[in-house]
Amino acid sequence: MKTAMKSAVPILRIFDEKKAREFYLDFLAFTCDWEHRYEPDMPLYMQISNGECIIHLSEHYGDATPGSAIRIEVEDAEALQKHLLSKSYTYARPGFDKEWHAVKLTDPFGNRLHFYSSKEA
Repeated sequence: MKTAMKSAVPILRIFDEKKAREFYLDFLAFTCDWEHRYEPDMPLYMQISNGECIIHLSEHYGDATPGSAIRIEVEDAEALQKHLLSKSYTYARPGFDKEWHAVKLTDPFGNRLHFYSSKEA
C-alpha cells in the first residue's frame, strides 16, 4: 500500500523559553499557536507559525538535536534580510548569501534557519 505524504513539521530543540520567544516571536514574527507542558514546572513544547511555515520548539531532552538546520521558503529573501536588519536585534545581523539567494540565521540554541527564495523571484 502506498500512502501519499504531506508536509513535514520540524522540531527544534530550545533551552530557554524567554530567549526562544524573543528570537522566534519578536524578531522573526512567528505566532505561538499553542503550547503544552505536562505540569507547570515541566519543559515547554510549542507550535509556532508564520504564514504556511509551522515549526515545533521543544525543551524536552531527546526531542531534537541542537544545531539542526531547516530551509524555509520565503517570497523575497533579500527583502526579509533588510527587514530583519531594520529591527536592530542585539544577537543577529543577518547577511544575504547571493549564491544560495538566502538569509542564514542561527537561533540562540545553535539551530540554523535558511530563509531562501527562488533566484528568479
